[in-house]
Amino acid sequence: MTAEQRGPLTGVRVLDLGQIYAGGYAGFLLAAAGADVIKVEPPGGENLRRRGAVGGGAYPFAALNAHKRGVRLDLKTERGREVFRELVSTSDVVLENFAPGVMDRLGLGPDTLREINPRLVYGSVSGYGKEGPYQNYPAMDLTVQAIVGVMSTTGHPDRAPVKAGPAICDFMAGVHLYAAITTALYARGVTGRGDVVEVTMQEATYPALMSSLGLLYAGTNDSGVWRTGNRHSGNAEAPYNVYEAADGYIAILCVTDNHWQSLAALIGGPELAADERYVVLAGRVQRMDELDALVTGWTSSRKRTDVVSALQAVRVPCAPVKELPEVMADENLRKRGMLREIEHPELGTLTVNHSPLLFGDGTRADLAPSPRLGQHTDEVLTEVLGYSQPQLDELRRGEVI
Repeated sequence: MTAEQRGPLTGVRVLDLGQIYAGGYAGFLLAAAGADVIKVEPPGGENLRRRGAVGGGAYPFAALNAHKRGVRLDLKTERGREVFRELVSTSDVVLENFAPGVMDRLGLGPDTLREINPRLVYGSVSGYGKEGPYQNYPAMDLTVQAIVGVMSTTGHPDRAPVKAGPAICDFMAGVHLYAAITTALYARGVTGRGDVVEVTMQEATYPALMSSLGLLYAGTNDSGVWRTGNRHSGNAEAPYNVYEAADGYIAILCVTDNHWQSLAALIGGPELAADERYVVLAGRVQRMDELDALVTGWTSSRKRTDVVSALQAVRVPCAPVKELPEVMADENLRKRGMLREIEHPELGTLTVNHSPLLFGDGTRADLAPSPRLGQHTDEVLTEVLGYSQPQLDELRRGEVI
């Protein structure tokens, strides 16, 4: 275990079969918390690595697989499965996000692996679960956004539904898988037994619909259209929108009447602040268009920085709408160590994210770059399983590793 890997999960060994985002992010969070995460990939590499050869997948792979060790292992061969089962016998966690049934067909399902190692925590992510009417549906972030209600609540009411920009279903599932695995590890410390934990993208995302569901149960929407653009999903706050500035856009919202009083005094003076039509929330919600026009009239001739400074001075919630290059240069993310540069052996200098989870004194350790395909195969099989060089050579001749 290297000094950089020290953390609350030091001593935990994870076999990470994750691919694309959900599984990969859960593995990243475990690695950043100190676990020895061994990324097990097929001969051609996992899907996200292969995507990097034709598009923008190289950066996401590097970011989500930092701090892991890489092993190349062909699980479609019997000898490869034997090696994997040997690794399982000395590991604490297996995580995967294959379609339901894939691991069972390989003879590597949770029941089989926990016979080998009863202390094993087996964690899986799928789109809709290993049981239920949707179990065989192909699942990607877009399809889950569609089926769980994200798309029906995203966009403007007079236009077609749109997807959320971030892959929120994948990453919500990854965070929940991390939580499930660490919870099961805690329980194992009490009972001595491992467990099987399952997370679905659909179920992990559903709770994020709370504002929209509140509007549904309020019974105030007769249109059957749940898209509110940049306004509050439950139409419960006003002003609440994104407003044009002279050089971009700004998100501004008033959660309380005091917020409105402060904003009104800025944009219209004491007269607007005292206007009885807007003094209480109920009146403002009924006059959203009027309020948006008033706020836009004030912001549109001013620069973002000037608007934000004025609003923050009177404690009105607001933020500039930052473009991606601005986000990657964000001073708060960099000051806190969430964003940092690493030297990647294949991609050069990269800005990558650390884990959002802070432990102890809040210091984030340096991140090791993502591994090359199979970079640590010999190291892991020698260190963990005691393989000799002739054994490694034999596996390599058989294209098992």
